[in-house]
Amino acid sequence: MPTAYLEADATQPTAPGPKILVHVCNNIGAWGRGFVLGLSQRYPEPERRYKAWAARLEDLLFELGQVQFVSVLPHLTVANLIGQHDIARKGQAQTTPPVRYEAIREGLRRVRSEAQEQQATVHMPRIGAGLAGGDWAIIEAIIDEELTAHGLNVTVYDFPQTRTP
Repeated sequence: MPTAYLEADATQPTAPGPKILVHVCNNIGAWGRGFVLGLSQRYPEPERRYKAWAARLEDLLFELGQVQFVSVLPHLTVANLIGQHDIARKGQAQTTPPVRYEAIREGLRRVRSEAQEQQATVHMPRIGAGLAGGDWAIIEAIIDEELTAHGLNVTVYDFPQTRTP
């Protein structure tokens, strides 16, 4: 089944049954720009757990390709996927964007395993293509190879744009 696209808020995934909401984090413990702002407003636990993880207060290794699964509702789990090295800093020229495609691939393999175990659908914004600076065509192909090709239902959310008359 191909990836579905919706113009909606990814923090409110729409599907019956168990759902995993995936987003990309950095490997330096910074949280506070982009998608995570809305995520933290709706569900504070993923931020709290990510910061504890970054501070090495959790057993899971804090490194590229790892995923921290945080239950926020009975049928909704947030996947904090470390898929970017460092962050893009304002006013600082970068030759290489922070996105790390292989880390996203490795993390999505972990998401696949968790989704299969939970019999969950997978939901996400356009991971790695915002502040991480990734090419959506490359990331979309990774999603297809690691998730949809294995029978998982995946929905990608584009936040509704405000329209001025």
